[in-house]
Amino acid sequence: MQTPARLAVVAGGLGAVFAAAVGVGAAVGPIRPPEAHPSAAAPATAHEAPAGTGYVLDVLEERPAAGTAAVEFRVLGPDGGPVTEYTEDHGEDLHLVAVRSDLTGYQHVHPDLGDDGTWRAPLTLTPGSWRLVADTTPASAGTDLALTGDLQVAGDYDPRPLPEPAAVTEVDGYTVVLAGDLTPGAEAELTFSVSRDGRPVTDLQPYLGAYGHLVALRDGDLEYLHVHPVVDDAVAPAPGPHVEFAATAPSTGTYRLFLDFRHGDAVHTAAFTVPITGSAAPDEPAGHGHGG
Repeated sequence: MQTPARLAVVAGGLGAVFAAAVGVGAAVGPIRPPEAHPSAAAPATAHEAPAGTGYVLDVLEERPAAGTAAVEFRVLGPDGGPVTEYTEDHGEDLHLVAVRSDLTGYQHVHPDLGDDGTWRAPLTLTPGSWRLVADTTPASAGTDLALTGDLQVAGDYDPRPLPEPAAVTEVDGYTVVLAGDLTPGAEAELTFSVSRDGRPVTDLQPYLGAYGHLVALRDGDLEYLHVHPVVDDAVAPAPGPHVEFAATAPSTGTYRLFLDFRHGDAVHTAAFTVPITGSAAPDEPAGHGHGG
């Protein structure tokens, strides 16, 4: 039987929640609108995970300079102290996603943890508002959390329009084709096929324990979805050219999908713009996710 792997979710201001086969993460507030200038913005704040967990992401420098910056943050527990013990997931204690409010500058990195509970990650930042998503499992929490914080990078903000929707994209000499449609309130499979120089890539390399990682962010409020490929319990996954994911979109809107895959001893990121139209399934109200 096929079962999709773990999913971490952050829901934004519209209250919608993505869901894929197993597990739902934490809901948090939306990022500031992208048209606002960073110099006029209020300082970013840490966001608390819902359901009384009491965990927050504490960004230590909320206004870093543009360029390569060592961003520092802590995960604070219910007692207000920094968390220093974590349960490893997909080879790492914490996965950090950083993206600018116009959905450019996407980065998926793995910070280093200091003895005092401070995480440090080098990021390349351009002027504007940035969303940070820390996908992690504190040992004391016993469950996966997706905590967010915001950065305001000073300078002239030059927002870029989203690329037009397309089922094919090119990255680093690879061609990636997306097949499948997302409908609000209904689980669907997305298949990404990787080729190079007209030939299917059949020797993808494992990256964090899988042959692909997918993050989806909704334009406007940056709702976040992190899924892993569909797997067959009885059959080892093939190392390409196809990587499949299962997900449920909660609502209509325009989404940006980022697929990370490893080949040639390097990680490559293919990005897609995907508009979702239609209405929720009859027994699944729009704006709510479900777990399988």
